[in-house]
Amino acid sequence: MVLPMIKNKIKEYRAKHDMKQEDLAQLVGVRRETIGNLEKGKYNPSLVLAWHIAKVFNVTIEEIFTVEE
Repeated sequence: MVLPMIKNKIKEYRAKHDMKQEDLAQLVGVRRETIGNLEKGKYNPSLVLAWHIAKVFNVTIEEIFTVEE
């Protein structure tokens, strides 16, 4: 069984808001490395973390995160 992959647009949203990984990490309460790993697809966020990231950019979770089978 192949697990679905969660893709994201975190890097694009950070660029739109002129924000560094470190800035976003501080706003959502994680380490900069966590944001980097999320952007590279090495880590799937918890629902709470995804919600916090979406809230920072004032968008829905679905606008940043998508599930690919």
